[in-house]
Amino acid sequence: GTSDASMPSDKLAEIREKEQLNAAKALGVSEVVFLREPDQGLDDNDRFREKVVRQIRKHKPEIVVTIDPNRPYIRHRDHYYCGRVTLDAVFPYARDHKAFPEHLMEGLEPHKVQEMYMFRSETPDFYVDITDTFEAKMDALYCHVSQMGRPREEGQVRSRERAAETGKKAGYELAEGFKYINIGR
Repeated sequence: GTSDASMPSDKLAEIREKEQLNAAKALGVSEVVFLREPDQGLDDNDRFREKVVRQIRKHKPEIVVTIDPNRPYIRHRDHYYCGRVTLDAVFPYARDHKAFPEHLMEGLEPHKVQEMYMFRSETPDFYVDITDTFEAKMDALYCHVSQMGRPREEGQVRSRERAAETGKKAGYELAEGFKYINIGR
């Protein structure tokens, strides 16, 4: 989204894609896949779920990371549906040959993801030490210029405080918490 009422949706999407590519480059990520869904238009439906299942079957990850859809109260609907649909896509859809059988015709076989990590969880139970990677995280985060409501210095102070608070729970200087799901059944 944007608070700029004059910003056309297609222009915003173009800006956001460039920002995401810059963030990926800052982290050394070699491939970014855009599903090209409209901003504030995600929903829990088969059309969106099929796109996520397709990517899981194509890339065959052992681990999937998504946002925790179980956050109560204030949340962005796109974030909620992204997390919810990704959970369903991982289990049971991506592993079930009866789900989206047209994928089989394209050579995309069912795939069993082993683990999931959900960020921004209200109930994290797995922590990652980000002490040595905090600056890289900030470099990538601040590539999203259109989404940053405060100067980097100010935002970085707040992000460091949150990471330090999380780190105390896990015995690290700075940490990020995740809800962990082992689904390698």
